[in-house]
Amino acid sequence: MKKFLQPTLPLCILLDLMGMVSFSIPIIGEFADVIWAPISALLFFKMFGGKLGFFGAGFNFIEELFPFTDIIPSFTIAFALKYFFKKDVAVDKLPQQISR
Repeated sequence: MKKFLQPTLPLCILLDLMGMVSFSIPIIGEFADVIWAPISALLFFKMFGGKLGFFGAGFNFIEELFPFTDIIPSFTIAFALKYFFKKDVAVDKLPQQISR
């Protein structure tokens, strides 16, 4: 599956900031989250894909929809999970006979 947008750290930070902007506008901002929540969840799913995209989009949707939870940087956390804590593939493919 080809990704809609490649998740980069600056893009993830920008999307998190966009979600937090509504937090700065009292009363009206929380109503704007009703519009931003599904857009944000769709972008999240398209950017990350797989299990992270599926579960993260659901969490992101709920996080953006509930009042006063906009402070959670869900895109940036997902970026860190995907790129900083991923398994090292090269180590997994080492032959088992090296220990002899």
